[in-house]
Amino acid sequence: MIKTVILCGGLGTRLAEETQVKPKPMVEVGGRPILWHIMKLYEQHNFCDFTLALGYKGEAIKDYFLNYHARLSDLTVHLKNGQVDYSNPTAEDWRVSLIDTGANTLTGGRLLRLKPYLDSSGTFMLTYGDGVSDVDLTALLNFHRSHGKLATVTAVRPSARFGGLRLGEGRVIDFKEKPQSGEGWINGGFFVFEPAVFEYLENDNTILEQSPLEQLTHDKQLMAFEHPGYWQCMDTIRDRDALQTIWESGDIPWLKGN
Repeated sequence: MIKTVILCGGLGTRLAEETQVKPKPMVEVGGRPILWHIMKLYEQHNFCDFTLALGYKGEAIKDYFLNYHARLSDLTVHLKNGQVDYSNPTAEDWRVSLIDTGANTLTGGRLLRLKPYLDSSGTFMLTYGDGVSDVDLTALLNFHRSHGKLATVTAVRPSARFGGLRLGEGRVIDFKEKPQSGEGWINGGFFVFEPAVFEYLENDNTILEQSPLEQLTHDKQLMAFEHPGYWQCMDTIRDRDALQTIWESGDIPWLKGN
């Protein structure tokens, strides 16, 4: 079974009014954490084995999943022996591993700390805990398997404030995180990796989007899956409000399936 890593440990400083009391992946859209929305996207493609890389306020994410089944069910509690009977359970059939990867660890370091959980599992997927899309994850995985390289990044086309990609025949020929100017394809997350990618990670201070992806590009081991459709990250309160508006419209692109 393909494992899906979700990076959930960042501070989310541009969402400070929310993230002072909760980690960024727990900021809600439509009454559910953005993390839940991301996991539902993967579930639509039958990817239901998740490994969450926790950091800042990771206990809030642990508490959420520890109590998830109870929140979605009717309960009968036998106080004498502590037994709980669940009625009308509606929880998703997910396997969720919650791994503390350090409060101050950077993105590549968080992935490196997960090596013992992923190294023997073969191909795995990875995304950030703050972005949704209608990307076809099944097609993404098939594309990755077709080219035989170590890494695939999903390339999307929003504003130029994110990591820029220069592409040639499907291969990434230049990777630059958050360029100062320019337009075109950017790093939209939704990666697929082979375990050999761990050789490109050094320590807790490794930023995945810098040296590792740049070196993979240099080694001609990073391919791009072009996704011209919907993609939105939640970096700011304005982003959260925009996602909430989409949710309230009932026309929710990331929950439509493919």
